[in-house]
Amino acid sequence: MCEISIIVPVYNVEKYLKKCVDSILAQTFTDFELILVDDGSPDNSGAICDQYAEQDSRVKVIHKENGGLSDARNAGIEVAKGKYLGFIDSDDYIAEDMYELLYNNIIREKADLSICGIYDVYKDKEPKILPEFREVCTKEKTIKMILDANLISVHAVNKLYKKTLFKNVRYPIGKITEDAAVILEILDQCEKIIIDATQKYFYFHRDDSISSKNFSIESLQTIEVWRENEKWILDNIPSLYTEVHTRVCWANFIVLDKIVNASVENEVPETEEIVNYLKSNFQFIMKNSIITRNRKISMILLMSSLKLYKIPSLIQTKWINKINN
Repeated sequence: MCEISIIVPVYNVEKYLKKCVDSILAQTFTDFELILVDDGSPDNSGAICDQYAEQDSRVKVIHKENGGLSDARNAGIEVAKGKYLGFIDSDDYIAEDMYELLYNNIIREKADLSICGIYDVYKDKEPKILPEFREVCTKEKTIKMILDANLISVHAVNKLYKKTLFKNVRYPIGKITEDAAVILEILDQCEKIIIDATQKYFYFHRDDSISSKNFSIESLQTIEVWRENEKWILDNIPSLYTEVHTRVCWANFIVLDKIVNASVENEVPETEEIVNYLKSNFQFIMKNSIITRNRKISMILLMSSLKLYKIPSLIQTKWINKINN
C-alpha cells in the first residue's frame, strides 16, 4: 500500500520518456508507486520502462497490446494500490514538488480532488504565467472554472484524485477527448475541491501529438463529447448554459479548422453540419465575452463563405507551426 499511484501511459515516446520519468522519481513526496503502462510501443519505450523498474522498486511496468491512451490509463487504474491517483502524460514533465503540493492540499483541506496549474510549453516560446489563486471550491464553481479554462483546465494530468472517484469511472476507449468525457462524472462525486493555480505541470505541445494532428474522422469526437457535456450541464447545472455552450461552439471551431487546414471540406459530410451549427449561433458567438476577437472575425467571414473563413485559419496554423518549429 502507498499513498499515491502515478499512472503514465507510454507509447512511442523514447525521445521524451526519460525526462518525464526522472521528474517523477525526483519528487520531494516519495510515498508513491509509478505505474508505467507500455501500450505496445514500437520503439524502445518499453525497454526504457523495464530499466527504470530494475533501478527503482517504486516503478511497476505493464506491457500490453496497443489500445490507446484511455485503455492504458484504465489498465493502470486496475492495478493501482494507492489511496490517491495521479496521471502524467509521457511526453510531459513535472516540478519536483508537484505531488507534495497536491497531496498536502488534499489532506489539509480534506478534499476529494486537488488541482494545480499548468505551464503550456512550446518550443522557443516563453510559457504564460498564471495569476495566484488558491481556494477550496464546490463542484459547481470548479466546473465553471474548467469551462472558462482561464486558470484550470479539463486535463487529467495536473490533478490528484481520491481513488474512490474512479470506482465506477473509466476513460472511454477509442475517444480522443477522453479527459473531457469523464471530468463531469468525476466532479459530480466531489464535495470539496482544492484549487491552487501554482504551476507545477509542464504540458509539452508536440507537433506530432494526437491533439496537434490534422483532421481525422476521430476529430469529430471532440464535438460529440462536448455536446454530451452540454446535455449533462443542462440537466444538472443549467445556470452554466452560457459557459458550456461556449465550449460546444469552441469544439466546432476547432474541428472546422482541422478540416479546412487539411483541405478536406468537400470530403467530410459533417462539414456542412458544423458550418450550419456555427452560423445558427452567430449572435451567441458575437455577443460572447469569452470568445476572442479573432474568432469573431472568422465567424463574420464564415457567414459569407467557407472559402473566406479558410484564409485566416490557414494563416494562424502556419504561424503556430512556425513557432513550434
